[in-house]
Amino acid sequence: MTDLSAAEMRVLVAVDSEGSVSGAGVRLGLTQSAVSHALRAAEQKMGAVLFSRGRQGARATSAGAAAVGHARRILRLMEVMKTDTRTAAHGEATGTIRLAAFRSAAFHLLPGVLVRFGQRHPRVTVDVRIVPDLGRGIAGEVIDGRADVGVVSLPVYVEGLVSKELYAEPYVLAYPQGHPDPRSLPMIDWHENCSGETRRWLARQEWIPPGDITVEDDGVVMSMVGHGLGAAIVPRLSAVDAPVKVATVGLGEDAPMRRVGYVTTPELVGSAVVRDLLGELRTLKA
Repeated sequence: MTDLSAAEMRVLVAVDSEGSVSGAGVRLGLTQSAVSHALRAAEQKMGAVLFSRGRQGARATSAGAAAVGHARRILRLMEVMKTDTRTAAHGEATGTIRLAAFRSAAFHLLPGVLVRFGQRHPRVTVDVRIVPDLGRGIAGEVIDGRADVGVVSLPVYVEGLVSKELYAEPYVLAYPQGHPDPRSLPMIDWHENCSGETRRWLARQEWIPPGDITVEDDGVVMSMVGHGLGAAIVPRLSAVDAPVKVATVGLGEDAPMRRVGYVTTPELVGSAVVRDLLGELRTLKA
């Protein structure tokens, strides 16, 4: 079987990103015919239909999703190869590292990391995106080639990644300041990846009522608690810089813990610049 060319891999990624052959052509500066030809050639080489095409555009099949994920990572690795080669030749790194993180980590943990990393590599840009840590979430962005490094809640349920725990922090009960009985309040729930251990702890707590309000962002949770809408169980980091009307209390000696770590791909661990960023992340403490 003949390997895909870099140009063909770029076509796969563009069709997947744009959702159509014509959109991919605009993105790549190619005619629609050229994109279609490259797509057919890639499917012949892979021996599988990679996209279903119709009036609604082009959607990756299961085989296509796998191929696109690999293509993104291979193309990214080619960029990293150029960066590391130039660094070795000229002694100064240039380029971009794409970092995905959940909201509270991006707000409260990453600024110091990026200051120190920027002092070591002033010509390297770190592109930070906030990604909800839900389902495949941040780890999915890394394995799909959309991010190089992710700051995540552990464990992750995506195979093929390198991960390391950075620190652990307890969950706390956040409630409106001054309330005499926080555990009697309605519960504000939120979507978050958490460990099986945490889910089992929550299920054992008879005092926790079903969530009356459910949101997707812990920042929104803190705002709602501050407005007196209820209480919420959140990791301690989520309560940092919460509204002044929000107080927190511990959940006891057996309180569940959120374990925070990073994920990246085995290939990117070999990059000197990525290793330096991971080294700075390893200094993190909640």
